[in-house]
This record gives sequence, structure tokens and C-alpha cells, in this order.
Amino acid sequence: MKYVLVSGAWHGGWCWERVAPLLRAAGHEVYAPTLTGVSDRAHTLTPQVGLGTHIEDVVRLLDTYDLTGVRLVGHSYAGQVVAGVAELRPERLSMRVHLDAFVPEDGEAAIDLLPAEVAGHYRESVQGAGFGWLIPPRSLTVLGVTEEADTSWLTPRLTPHPWLSYTEPVRTGARAAAVPARYLDCTDWMGVFAPHAERARKAGWDVRPLATGHEAMVTAPRELADLLLAD
Repeated sequence: MKYVLVSGAWHGGWCWERVAPLLRAAGHEVYAPTLTGVSDRAHTLTPQVGLGTHIEDVVRLLDTYDLTGVRLVGHSYAGQVVAGVAELRPERLSMRVHLDAFVPEDGEAAIDLLPAEVAGHYRESVQGAGFGWLIPPRSLTVLGVTEEADTSWLTPRLTPHPWLSYTEPVRTGARAAAVPARYLDCTDWMGVFAPHAERARKAGWDVRPLATGHEAMVTAPRELADLLLAD
């Protein structure tokens, strides 16, 4: 089996370093791309980088390596990316996995899928420290990261995220809906994505709880890997 692990806002492919070896040890291929404009690709960031750019990043990866039978995993913001990729390349996917992530319907933008208070904080930070086109990294404590070692590992690697990716609507529909879907619900934090777990349940997805904070790939890598490997 092949896994493509797509990180959420402010992160890069490096954030899966505790999970990818566990999947490889079980005999699987693992790809963990960094999306345009963030982390080790921050030098490619412009105001024009948006959701469409990030969807194309993953589509090109699938096509270039001729990947099929892929479990496509998206964390947080990357639920938007997974939904868009599943619409464009359903034939390459065996499953879409939304890890504490957005579950959008066609035409929905990420910023409109956040709770109103959280969306307000995003907009304020974009207009202030984000110069009108960037989302500064959020507090790791808010995201449920409590261990100092984890905070020290994450903090220097996080970079601002392009605002356009949160305001650009996703194009997704029947082709994406035909791909088997799993939702992993991180339960031990403020639950910003709980409404999306509920959306997944109502859509008949396989919804499984994960007793950790939002940064599951950092705080519970073994438990996360087990859920990604599960039938």
C-alpha cells in the first residue's frame, strides 16, 4: 500500500517524521510532500499561492510517480486539499483519510468552516502580523501540545501560511464522494473540528476517535499509525 501524508497549515512534510517510519516498517511506501509556500518551501511563497496550488502539488505527485492504491491522508487544513484531489484523481486513491480535518462540501472555503470565534482570530492576525495575506502560526498550547520537547521541536519549523488557501473555495463532488473515507477525530483538545467529525458520521464515513490533541502525528504517532494501517 502507498500513503501520501499531507500536512496542515504552517507545517511541512517533516511533521510526519514520527509516523512515516512506522508505516514503512509495516511494508508500505510513504510520501510526505511539503506544500508550496510553507516550511522548507517557504521560499516559493507568494500572495498567489492558494488552495488550487496545494491541490496541484498533490495531483502532480500522484501523476509523476504514477501512484495508485493510495491512502491519501490530510491533517487539519489539508482536508480541503484531500477533498480537491479526490475529485480530480479518484482512480488513484483507495481511501481518503481526514485527520482532525475539514470535511468540505463543494464551494466551501476553509475560513467559513471554522467556528466564528476562531475565524475571527484568523482574520485579525492576517490583517495584523500577516500583512494582509499570511496566517501566522497558532499557539501550540491551543492545539493541545503540552510537552516541552514537542513544543521545542515544532516551534522553529512552523512558518506563516498563505491566506488565499483559506479563502479559495474547494471544488469537490460526486467523484470524491465515491472514494472510501475515514475520519480520525482527535478528542483531547478544544475540538475545533468536532463539527467535521459529525459531518463525516452523517455521510456514513468510518469515524474513529484518537485520544490526543490536534497535532496527533507529534503527540500520538504510534496510535495514529495504527489507525492509518487499520482495515
